[in-house]
Amino acid sequence: MSLVEVLTQHLDVPNAHEIDVYERLGGYRAARKALLEMTPDQVLAELESSGLRGRGGAGFSMGKKASFIPKGAMDKYLCCNADESEPGTFKDRLIMQRKPHLLIEGCIIASVAAGANKGFIYIRGEYELQARVLERAIAQAYERGYLGRNLLGSGHDFELVLHRGQGAYICGEETALLDSLEGKRGNPRLKPPFPANQGLYRGPTLINNVETLSCTPLIIDRGAEWFRSLGSEQSTGPKIVSVSGNVRRPGNYEIELGTPVREIIYDIAGGPWPGNEVKCFFPGGSSAAVLGPEHLDLPYTFEAMQQAGSMLGSGAIIVVDETQPIVPLALRLAEFYRHESCGKCVPCREGTNWTVKLLARIERGEATPMDLDLLASIQENIIGNCLCVLGDSMAVPVSSLLRRFRSEFEEHIERARAERERELARAAEAEVGLVALAAGGDS
Repeated sequence: MSLVEVLTQHLDVPNAHEIDVYERLGGYRAARKALLEMTPDQVLAELESSGLRGRGGAGFSMGKKASFIPKGAMDKYLCCNADESEPGTFKDRLIMQRKPHLLIEGCIIASVAAGANKGFIYIRGEYELQARVLERAIAQAYERGYLGRNLLGSGHDFELVLHRGQGAYICGEETALLDSLEGKRGNPRLKPPFPANQGLYRGPTLINNVETLSCTPLIIDRGAEWFRSLGSEQSTGPKIVSVSGNVRRPGNYEIELGTPVREIIYDIAGGPWPGNEVKCFFPGGSSAAVLGPEHLDLPYTFEAMQQAGSMLGSGAIIVVDETQPIVPLALRLAEFYRHESCGKCVPCREGTNWTVKLLARIERGEATPMDLDLLASIQENIIGNCLCVLGDSMAVPVSSLLRRFRSEFEEHIERARAERERELARAAEAEVGLVALAAGGDS
């Protein structure tokens, strides 16, 4: 098995979340190196050379993203996106709860690379325990001089604040996150301008995910070449994968990118229960297009998942076995995204609503095969036409389920319609019986 312990190393050490234990295990060594032994350009070059790609969903080069931040003496911001709300994803929670100082150290290093002097960790509102752990860790980092003014005498200033969200999925979208931080309603912004040029408080802003930032201390400490030695040429380094659904051992597993999907699902997560086989799986959270059993032998990399017609996304593999009907799955997925849509743009607001209505009709037995064509057409009108990717996050998986399992949708329509007609017939018979009973009583 291709399990590794890089980000997850020392998780089981007692009190690993305390700064004394973290420092004893080598923590903040990379931050010291970045602050005292390297120039900001050297730190940035090392991150770019590592090939680290964003672990939050987009998979964009972290170093290149940081290089977009303009030079100058203005306030620059670093935002850590810890609003982990993608269904099936629970890896960032593990880091924040068990190794909060790794994330803080990553924020410090990223701030050096981007020249940021102010930072925010925007954490999901439901993560109450993790927020308390992070607040304590931030206070400890301030006490040791890792945060604040003139860090370790380096001349670099960096203030870090923890901000709790209020349970809105849309705030995981980077520009909606920025609006929320500014005290506004969490709505996506029109781009351009991009956050690197005009982000938080209209200042240059670097936004990265928890796992992405947590990789940076390892890169600075061990070197870009070491990081590139793990994974594939285009997908470097380790990856924490959240595996859930119809598997015997759901959980977080740290793997080397490039590990075959079959090995992750069957060998590491135990596979479906005996007698069942994989029907399909979401390789990158619920917003990824589903893949089938024929894709199990693909390497788990950004490029392989994209070539297969899906995405690695946040690294959440949701397994669906043969016992699961597809229509209720598609309906539940659509209901989630309809509920979480901010409603700002028409394709998402109306498209998610009509998708739920159509899938509910299919589920109730009120649909015809023509409704499947209408359902597919709605998804086509959503994809690529929304202000942010929330609409696509529903339309892409729904359309992939419809393409792959259209015959099952058609069978469900016929079966549900027949059952509905039988129920209506029974109800009519019962009504006739009640009328006759009432007439007999009157006589």
